[in-house]
Amino acid sequence: MIDLSGFLALAGMELDDFAPKPTTIEGDQKEATRTLWQSPDGKLEIGIWECTPGRFTADRSQAAEFCHFLSGSVEMRHADGRVERLGPGDALMLPRGWKGEWRLLEQTRKIYVFYTG
Repeated sequence: MIDLSGFLALAGMELDDFAPKPTTIEGDQKEATRTLWQSPDGKLEIGIWECTPGRFTADRSQAAEFCHFLSGSVEMRHADGRVERLGPGDALMLPRGWKGEWRLLEQTRKIYVFYTG
């Protein structure tokens, strides 16, 4: 039998406690997460992430990441200098090996899917 998992009311779901964001390079960012599901082998994880405004570096050398933004506003700066602005309803795929910076213009919440396989 296939086990189906549903996730409801994600925009308002309670998260773990906010803590300092280790890769912050501008601002006093705090982040919180909640894992919704993880595969038995640990290679696939689905969750919610929220962070306060500021700028941080991101390195996806170890995992690919899919993001779907629920709230907030983000500017993504890719390693080639290209900048994209994303907000509620937008989605983004960061392939394994992607590096760049995120600039959160306001508190932002997203659904994430990490794949390390």
